Amino acid sequence: MERINNSPALPQRDSLGHKGTFGRVCVVGGSCGDHPMIGAPALAARAALRSGCGLCTVAVPAPILPAVLSIIPAATGVALPVDANQHLFAAGCSQVIDEALANTDALVVGPGFGRDQAQQQIVLRLANAFVNPLVIDADALRALAHTPDFARDLQAPIIMTPHAGEFAALAEALELELDPVNESTREIAARTLAARLGCIVVLKGAHTQVSDGVRVWRSEFAEAALAIGGSGDVLAGITGSFAAQFARKNSANALDLFQVACLAVQVHALTAVAWSRANGHAGLLPEELADGIPAIMARLRGEVV
Repeated sequence: MERINNSPALPQRDSLGHKGTFGRVCVVGGSCGDHPMIGAPALAARAALRSGCGLCTVAVPAPILPAVLSIIPAATGVALPVDANQHLFAAGCSQVIDEALANTDALVVGPGFGRDQAQQQIVLRLANAFVNPLVIDADALRALAHTPDFARDLQAPIIMTPHAGEFAALAEALELELDPVNESTREIAARTLAARLGCIVVLKGAHTQVSDGVRVWRSEFAEAALAIGGSGDVLAGITGSFAAQFARKNSANALDLFQVACLAVQVHALTAVAWSRANGHAGLLPEELADGIPAIMARLRGEVV
């Protein structure tokens, strides 16, 4: 095991770049029906754009697409087909998502997505077939945990971002006895799950732990302002954006996915800390968190004092 003490430096931005240079992110999420989830994919897309990606697409169920785009008009939209009961039509969704992913550098799947059989099929297919970085978050993690033998189908380069409850569901499905809550066991929990799945695990919470199964990095921050619904969607968006920008093989400032995840957690935490210093440790809204990202990135790059 190798403990990493510092997060990687934030790569400089190419002053001659264009929107294609800075990566294309797709967010797959949202749900409709009796319990619609509109804000989660919009927050992830907002965070992705605030983190510097050039283009962001939201792929959400057709009935909620107008509402999502009204929240984040800077994104483009893809309508996922649903049946008469407003349940996702898995086969139709796969075709639509495949078309959207043809020019996608990083994919975020899960924010507000739901956990039904169609979602399970979609998530497992993406985890098996997508060739670029894939951030699996929120409901997509639960969908995996409810899918028998899911671990054997994880072929994509994956970053998982579970909170303690989602982590526990994954560990239980794999018959691993791991404690993601106790501070003394969180490091080994993250490292063990990452090694078992062959992916990057971001175990969220106070002092978030990041591991690729060999390396482990622990955030120095435990910011109570982040204890708000939607903050995880923002982290997923940052992570997807950084993967699209910095994990590309032709990037002059290429980072591996472990470094991408550490940097995303660091920027997420520093943004919350900056807000809490001005406003206290409660009341942070996730959209405020997303909108604070550019100032932190500028500071890390030495663009502002």
